[in-house]
Amino acid sequence: MTAAAERMRAMRERKRARGLREVRILVPDSRSASVRERVAAQVAGLNQRREEEALLWIEAVSEFDAPDLPESHEAR
Repeated sequence: MTAAAERMRAMRERKRARGLREVRILVPDSRSASVRERVAAQVAGLNQRREEEALLWIEAVSEFDAPDLPESHEAR
């Protein structure tokens, strides 16, 4: 095993010992013209009313949009 491969193996072992695991994810390259064209075509095909409804629902159920706190908490 080469020195670089041995260092990578050792690094993975240290991370596993800490309860971590390496995960690699491949995503479309947004720098690619063909990817940008595909995204633009998909966005153009969205139904604006349905997207607005989805955003309103997300806001309604979001944990970050908590209702106003009771007066007893406001004085803190």
